[in-house]
Amino acid sequence: MTERLPYGSWPSPIDAATVARHDGTPNWPEALGEEVWWTEGRPEEDGRVALVRSRLDREDPPQTVLPPPWNARSRVHEYGGHPYALLADGAGTAVVFSEYSDQRLYLYSPDSGGEPTALTPVPEIPGGLRYVEPVAGPRTGEVWCIRETLTGPAPTDVARAIVAVPLDGSAAEDPAAVREVASGHRFLACPRLSPNGRRLAWIGWNHPDMPWDATELRVADIDVQGRAAGARTVAGGPREAVVQVEWANPDRLYYVSDPEGWWNPFRLTIGPDGDTVEPLGPVEEEFGGPLWQLGARWLRPLPDGRIAAVHGTASTRIAVTEPRSGRFFDLATPFTEWSPRLTLAGTDRSTIVSIAASAERAHEVIAVQPDKAAWRSLSRPGGDTADPLAPYLSAPRPRVFTCRPAAGGEREVHAVVHPPRNPAASGPDDAAAPYAVWVHGGPTSRAPMVHDLEIAYFTSRGIGVAVVNYGGSTGFGRAYRERLRENWGVVDVEDCAAVAGALAEEGAADPARIAIRGGSAGGWTSAAALASTDVFSCAAILYPILDLAGWRNGETHDFESQYLESLVGPWPQTRERYEERSPVNRAASVTAPFVLMQGLEDAICPPVQCERFLERIAALAADGKGVPHAYLTFDGEQHGFRKEPTIIAALQAELSLYAQVFGFEPAGGPPVLELRP
Repeated sequence: MTERLPYGSWPSPIDAATVARHDGTPNWPEALGEEVWWTEGRPEEDGRVALVRSRLDREDPPQTVLPPPWNARSRVHEYGGHPYALLADGAGTAVVFSEYSDQRLYLYSPDSGGEPTALTPVPEIPGGLRYVEPVAGPRTGEVWCIRETLTGPAPTDVARAIVAVPLDGSAAEDPAAVREVASGHRFLACPRLSPNGRRLAWIGWNHPDMPWDATELRVADIDVQGRAAGARTVAGGPREAVVQVEWANPDRLYYVSDPEGWWNPFRLTIGPDGDTVEPLGPVEEEFGGPLWQLGARWLRPLPDGRIAAVHGTASTRIAVTEPRSGRFFDLATPFTEWSPRLTLAGTDRSTIVSIAASAERAHEVIAVQPDKAAWRSLSRPGGDTADPLAPYLSAPRPRVFTCRPAAGGEREVHAVVHPPRNPAASGPDDAAAPYAVWVHGGPTSRAPMVHDLEIAYFTSRGIGVAVVNYGGSTGFGRAYRERLRENWGVVDVEDCAAVAGALAEEGAADPARIAIRGGSAGGWTSAAALASTDVFSCAAILYPILDLAGWRNGETHDFESQYLESLVGPWPQTRERYEERSPVNRAASVTAPFVLMQGLEDAICPPVQCERFLERIAALAADGKGVPHAYLTFDGEQHGFRKEPTIIAALQAELSLYAQVFGFEPAGGPPVLELRP
């Protein structure tokens, strides 16, 4: 019989160190024959990203290929993307990767011994040459990739191009050895060479558009100098966002775009009399998503002519097309979330590999054989053994709530609710639980319904979590994500408040003990909610945006430097709107306790945003109008926390905030966070 304890005080085996140790989610799988590689975050190794490999034809444990301190991580757009490419060499498999510390490309042959060797030059500005999405070039001895060049001191002093980098190391000493292949847009993504190496396809877009607003799909021939010639736009344009392209043969490619409001796949055939475009569908669900990181792949043509795809709305599935009808049918697996990381493995490239997860299973590298209806985990071979933490994982439920804004009308709001769960404890009879409303970043992003120890850290202690896919989130079509257009700080706040209110009204959440929590854009919404509503009792605000005008005028990186044109309005015509919505200008309206947490090397949401806000809070405190708060900063952390000590400290601080505001003592000891007015 479980013991009845105050919510928040339940003893849990999921401590902050456990969460930090499991934070290394696999990413970016790539295959060459029977070998499958991927990246893995290592919080315990100063947050570096390691390269790992396994094989389809063996059941061996995964092998770490890239030893510390090497760190395979790109900083293009600051969010990075696919940081490496696999190449065949005489000794086995070689890898070209972007090294985080200096952002140069390196060549490494792990089976030959030795150290990685630099392929690209030392830039004039430290870290000022960055590379992402490398692919084997059409000529032997080259890789092609996107290069980002910092040309001056301002974050927007940037140029980008698709370039060819020689593998002989000559460019490390002679920058002129790197050949520019294509350019023409401020932003570039998805360079793809046709199978015969005679054509190049890629995606481009310009300010003020973001890649989910409007992009163009470009195709060009490769001339004798190895450059793109006669480039032309074959898809995309205003209010249409192409997010991926893949070649099936020299004259046919597949791409993902949203001309009808949903990201769906299309087939384009290049013929002597012009291009032919055919939709594979259409259906009202997403086969694409936002290009926050470069290199995502929702769709891959199989060698036999079928198409593999990741698709869905509230959750995602993996599917292949049926040969005769061309319709997609889902493959049977226990996973409810598939990442857009598709690659093809095996000597015949018939095995589909991606990253998958479910509410019961953490993210894994999964190999699927569609014709045999079989799958297995490459990152956790033999991983079907019982998870000792499984009884402490909440059972998430997708929910649809109704928001009734003050302006009138009503709208649906999607969320994932994680109720408290602990087999060894339960709450008092008929008592509603404290809850934390979590706000995902982006804001153009989506909260998946997966195994998440960070959420379980709270739910296993008796604190429910509701993750809100507020208006502006992806996964529900263009109309849903454009609800936020010029309404950031309004629609997102209203939707989060509506979910909190609904949970309280139905008796699940205690209305006097509901927190709000988010990082980046989620930090903005959390702070804006404290400044404009009385729904939330406290807030955990991580690496936030707090001053829209400052962020719009030079305090962020180039990629998002004009994002507010759509989220808030054109600058400077709507300057008053920027000022009115910013928490930095509404500090006097903040009466609930909060904790701010900030990485000191964050180039996306820099510390100056927090510092400016705290100056206003301090001025109010001097007048006797202070609010309890704390400010934690972390050396060596950028946008998002990657190091084990940081992850531990941030979780403990958040729990301590809830304990002090909600009135409970966490199992294991008193609060560790000092709140000051």
